[in-house]
Amino acid sequence: MGKLTSKRRHSIRKSQISEIINRLREEIGEGADQFTGKMIEVIETNQDLQLYLVDKEPFIIEKDGILFPSLRGALTRPFPQRRIVVDMGAISFVVNGADIMRPGVVDASPDVLAGKPVQIVDERHGKTLALGIALFDSEELLAQDKGKVARTWHHVGDDIWNLEF
Repeated sequence: MGKLTSKRRHSIRKSQISEIINRLREEIGEGADQFTGKMIEVIETNQDLQLYLVDKEPFIIEKDGILFPSLRGALTRPFPQRRIVVDMGAISFVVNGADIMRPGVVDASPDVLAGKPVQIVDERHGKTLALGIALFDSEELLAQDKGKVARTWHHVGDDIWNLEF
């Protein structure tokens, strides 16, 4: 896979905006309402990825058919849904793109579902460090003793974070 580049940027219609917000609401519930804006644009890339700019900020990402707030969106407009909380020792690994391993997990919100996107947050500040795909439901995840519990999908410094548009 080559370097991620933007191919096209354009505004979307109001009917498309409501569809995007409804899809986002299915993922994160009422937290989706804070991702609306006066203008939403889409950036199409050379890979299976689209970024939605809300008032010129890349706040929503669609990757592999999954729509979720981007890392910038989660940092700028925090929402309490779909969280896996990691201990302070895991932070340096998570921000460098490592997958989430069970020994570093201290908690998970009850709405974490296998195969669905999650935000990876630190235990002290509750700040989003990365986005991932959960490999287990919340209860199963917390019952694990070892092994990988989430696959990292987007982190600070990756191609998505550094995409110029």
